[in-house]
Amino acid sequence: MCGIVGFVNERKAAPVVLKSLSKLEYRGYDSAGLATIDRGRLWFKKDAGKLAEVNQKHGLDKLPGSVAIGHVRWATHGSPTAENAHPHLDCRGQIAVVHNGIIDNYQELRSQLEQSHTFVSDTDTEVIPHLIEQHMENGASLEKAVMMATQQLRGSYALVVISAAEPGKMVAIRKNSPLLVGVGDGYTFLASDILSFLEQTNRFIILEDNELVMVNEGGAHFQNGEAKQIEKEIHTADWSSEEASKMGHDFFMLKEILEQPQAIQRSLIQDEKFIIEAAMDILRARQVVITACGSSRYAALIGRYLFSKLARKFCEVVMASEFHYFTDAIDKDTLVIAVSQSGETADVIEGVRKAKAAGAQVISIVNKPGSILARISDKVIYLNCGPEVCVAATKSFVNQSVIFYLLAFAMVNRLEEAVYKLRDVSREIEKSIQGNGSKIEKLSNRTKDWDDFYYIGRGINFAIVSEGALKLKELSYIHAEGMPAGELKHGTLALIEEGTPVVTVCPRDYTFVETLSNAMEAKSRGAFIIGVSDENNEVYHEWIEIPKVEEIFYPLVTVVPLQLLAYHLAISRGNDPDHPRNLAKSVTVK
Repeated sequence: MCGIVGFVNERKAAPVVLKSLSKLEYRGYDSAGLATIDRGRLWFKKDAGKLAEVNQKHGLDKLPGSVAIGHVRWATHGSPTAENAHPHLDCRGQIAVVHNGIIDNYQELRSQLEQSHTFVSDTDTEVIPHLIEQHMENGASLEKAVMMATQQLRGSYALVVISAAEPGKMVAIRKNSPLLVGVGDGYTFLASDILSFLEQTNRFIILEDNELVMVNEGGAHFQNGEAKQIEKEIHTADWSSEEASKMGHDFFMLKEILEQPQAIQRSLIQDEKFIIEAAMDILRARQVVITACGSSRYAALIGRYLFSKLARKFCEVVMASEFHYFTDAIDKDTLVIAVSQSGETADVIEGVRKAKAAGAQVISIVNKPGSILARISDKVIYLNCGPEVCVAATKSFVNQSVIFYLLAFAMVNRLEEAVYKLRDVSREIEKSIQGNGSKIEKLSNRTKDWDDFYYIGRGINFAIVSEGALKLKELSYIHAEGMPAGELKHGTLALIEEGTPVVTVCPRDYTFVETLSNAMEAKSRGAFIIGVSDENNEVYHEWIEIPKVEEIFYPLVTVVPLQLLAYHLAISRGNDPDHPRNLAKSVTVK
């Protein structure tokens, strides 16, 4: 889940890499570092802390040279310390490596290397520069040494490597971790995500597994896993650099919440024939499984409900980290729907690969064109919500849900109706955001000191309370639990104290009466009831009003105020909602 950037140009490279890395801190912000080559010498600085802090302390942007690599880290192997920060070097300080991924056999390799090499960190990455060092000492070029070293690795990796012995170039290779080549006019980027270089160029090349690229002032030169020269296709991204900026807002999260009405409108721009084909594939499949993680899994629960409610098609939702344990039951009559904003989620990708090996058809729902998941799927439906930079999902969750609405309505030949009604819902969401902002901000100040929140709802609203609780945990660091309202009395009521906030998602739908009764049970034990509904009720201490919509569309209008509540609680507690502690957005490790 780390972010890596490399850059080659005639001008000074470090400031460019630093700016590009700042676009990737959603992938990690425990530590940061840069390495450059100038006049045959390797220069590097790194430390624990956010990128801006490390730069202020060490002057990363002052490093000399026209070749630079950089890294922002989300710690996996080894705590977030200066020693464990990237880049990692060989014994002589001639080779520098930045790495995203996990080396599964690093302990075995380190045990062998420690007989003749000195290690200074606790990371799995540090074995890589030492392996490259060995091969270069035996006469291999940098490209050959990188290829030979990776043949000794088991696990996942995207690597960018520079060496003072071969200045003016950088070498990169990947397996099961994303890496793109940004193509500009006289310059070249290597990066984990197009967001890092979108201000400079929207043209990019996708590096596939085991492919190697050598970049110098002459451009990018590619080899396949057999070291044969290959040509690669250049793609053009539709995203603009403005979309990837805060556009005047203090935080990306607030911007992305406010963008949701427009994001829904963009998600409706789909190839009608393609959506109908995908819907028919789902209907025809003997077995349908949806796999996803985190917020995407809660969107999948909405999808399961919609398929059942509208098309009488039952399917199962399996969290991606568990899915690969169940692939023995997958066969050619199974259709798997994989949901991931980034298309890079390691658990999702592993399960999909096993399902495809068993003969299953795969439809993926993703936001990022060219992602790994998109490329290995049989059909791809894009969210079209634009860049989502905040670690916590907002507009991607809503757009994932919208795609499930489109598929479900298409199953019963009502796709045009869905598009028309969803446009109306997007307008209602915009009104709701404008009407609830100040009320929710005041509510957050009133409840910010509570250590526990409970979210309750019934039926499809269970997915929404689960997502609301997840947002609160991610951003405010308050313990929050989402549960079916009927389960409150089976244990959790014992935790209710005087004033404990209980967020009750209770629209006037088929769950209204029973959910209201459960809220009353909590209130009678002293709970502070926050009602999220299109109708006020004396049970509520505070009422967050949502628009009255057709029953099936309530999930879309109820989740937005819960996002705002999590955002304002984070702000009121002094947290950075864009960079919640210990978390990263693209979970590229298992």
